[in-house]
Amino acid sequence: MFSTLRAQVSERIGGVFLALMIAAAAQFLSEHYGAPAMLFALLIGMAFHHLAVEPRTATGIAFSSTTLLRLGVAALGLRLSFSDIASLGWPPVIAVIGLTLATLGVGALLARAMGRSLGFGLLTGGAVAICGASAALAIAAVLPKRDAEERDVLFTVVGVTTLSTVAMVLYPILFGQFDFSPLQSGFLIGSTIHDVAQVVGAGYSMGEETGDIATYVKLQRVALLPVVLIIIMFVFRGRGGQGGVGLPWFLVAFVVLVLVGNTGMVPAPVVELVNTISRLLLLTAIAALGVKTSLGEMAAVGPRHAVVIVGATLFLLLAALTVELTILN
Repeated sequence: MFSTLRAQVSERIGGVFLALMIAAAAQFLSEHYGAPAMLFALLIGMAFHHLAVEPRTATGIAFSSTTLLRLGVAALGLRLSFSDIASLGWPPVIAVIGLTLATLGVGALLARAMGRSLGFGLLTGGAVAICGASAALAIAAVLPKRDAEERDVLFTVVGVTTLSTVAMVLYPILFGQFDFSPLQSGFLIGSTIHDVAQVVGAGYSMGEETGDIATYVKLQRVALLPVVLIIIMFVFRGRGGQGGVGLPWFLVAFVVLVLVGNTGMVPAPVVELVNTISRLLLLTAIAALGVKTSLGEMAAVGPRHAVVIVGATLFLLLAALTVELTILN
């Protein structure tokens, strides 16, 4: 038993160490230059693509891009607070649910219109609707392999990360043109920007109250991740997805950690530690996915993929503005 374990560790350590070093470099660059760490991890990882087939690193890279990403997604559950999610009352909660499901559907429709697979549409729509790169990785983990090619996953991660960064800069300027209250601006920031970090950056750039509200709204979207995963598993049941064999372990762990985290029994330092570990795992997984990605293969994906992800993003923005101006106002 121990000899088998030692052999597995020895086989994987090289690739895991490579992915960790790329993640550390990405975090360093992010802290010093302000760009998203996940985007740096992807770009740096791509520069090491030749090591994806190197025997000393291939197994560890594969392990990092699958098992570590699932662990990272599961750990996200501990940061969700029921009190935060319910703090704005029911109308914004219902609006967030509607916007999320509508964006998921639009992603699927755009993908079919562009001749792409349903899996790619749900992958892209879910990433835009929920929490960017983290949602993309989680959705890819429950899709059948033929419906979630690695180049599609990487394209989605790069796309939502890039668009989220652009939105962090442009959306506060856009929403500032309206006579919105901090509550309204916070709802719009939290319901439209893809990644959590960019929501925080954009929200607090408009004021502390706006930042607090934007963060709460964003957490409502993150809370819908297991619901969307279950929907996708149901859609693909019997087609090679994990939906035909029950809930994946990381989804169960996610829900359990949400429940445990909301008991109030977990000390704040432990929650912060788990959040840090989760971010490190996800960053490492994305670095590994970057290593496995060929720029040539990415270029071969074509402009139709871009239409899907940009279209879903614009739909979410316009839909959120419509809801704010006509229903919540």
